[in-house]
Amino acid sequence: MIGRQRRFEYNDADRAAVDRLDREFRRSLLSYFGRRTRNGADLEDMVQAVFERLIKRGGTSELERQNLSAYVFETASSVLADHLRQRLSRRSDVHEPFDQNQHGGTDFSPEHVLIDRQELARATAALLELPERTRVIFVLRRLEGMRLGDIASRLGLSVSAVEKHIQRAVLHLMRRVDPE
Repeated sequence: MIGRQRRFEYNDADRAAVDRLDREFRRSLLSYFGRRTRNGADLEDMVQAVFERLIKRGGTSELERQNLSAYVFETASSVLADHLRQRLSRRSDVHEPFDQNQHGGTDFSPEHVLIDRQELARATAALLELPERTRVIFVLRRLEGMRLGDIASRLGLSVSAVEKHIQRAVLHLMRRVDPE
């Protein structure tokens, strides 16, 4: 099985049943899931989940061939619904995979976290020391990403005045947060 490791112990009868299911249904299940999902990496996991559910329920050997096929694909439908629900709730389609070169250098030690929190507290305090209009302009530009012209028209100022407020805010923050 590719991907997640499952904790399910098979006895000899279960192994024989899984082998039979694998021979009879693997290709058609892979095709079934492949037509219904975009992520090919999950196909094997979903097929394995179908087999696992069938074995946990037991009684697959007594079902006739026609009923077994319907039972297998009803279970596959349930596995697919669970898979899609899980993807939606975890929004896994918008996750960025971990890249050691990009994300690996971050230090999350308690000391580092404390230092970062103290720096954030200093920056917040310094931001609150600014006059209200300067603070609002700085937040709109640097944190909200508004364009200078939009800020100017919103506050009834010239673009030049907005730029001067931003310069004052940046200088003040640089002095207060990092005096060196």
